[in-house]
Amino acid sequence: MSVLMTLAIGNPAQAFDTTNVAFVQTVGGTTSIPVGHAEFCRSRPDECRANANPVAAVPLTEGLWQQLLSVNAGINQAIVPVTDQELYQVAEFWTYPNGYGDCEDYALAKRRELINAGWPASTLLMAVVKQANGEGHAVLMVRTDRGDLVLDNQVGSIDLWSQTPYKFIKRQSQANAGQWVDMIDTREIVVATAAID
Repeated sequence: MSVLMTLAIGNPAQAFDTTNVAFVQTVGGTTSIPVGHAEFCRSRPDECRANANPVAAVPLTEGLWQQLLSVNAGINQAIVPVTDQELYQVAEFWTYPNGYGDCEDYALAKRRELINAGWPASTLLMAVVKQANGEGHAVLMVRTDRGDLVLDNQVGSIDLWSQTPYKFIKRQSQANAGQWVDMIDTREIVVATAAID
């Protein structure tokens, strides 16, 4: 567990403040939905509806932190990375993995597993980011009272969004899983190591 997470879990925040740097800020209103997610929603409308009672963030306990670590590692190990082009002969296809998949398939599987474990859907947000090489990438962003955590198929650790080498572009709306919002990421990103494919 990172030093930050150890401190955060051991020393609960006095007040939940989403303007803190640990939370990525969003632009008001909705934005365009990634094509792959729009197609996913057409085939699975029940997974892309408004959240009746959106939860702003999950209070991160030691037990829930361990659950995040377990789900992230388990899905990362269970799926063989393959591009949509190789697997489905299309450039972009969002779906649950069948033992094989690419970044959004990993993120969808993690989201589903955490929802099935009792996590509120409004705190489990698909997010589109840009890697240091300029390529698009998808991750699962988890809103906790300690900040926005990133579950990624390219790294084994779970980090705050601001501690990743990505440029955050947009994510699902907390109010409606079928809508997306733009994220504000003005950080100067310096990558010390090469990106992992």
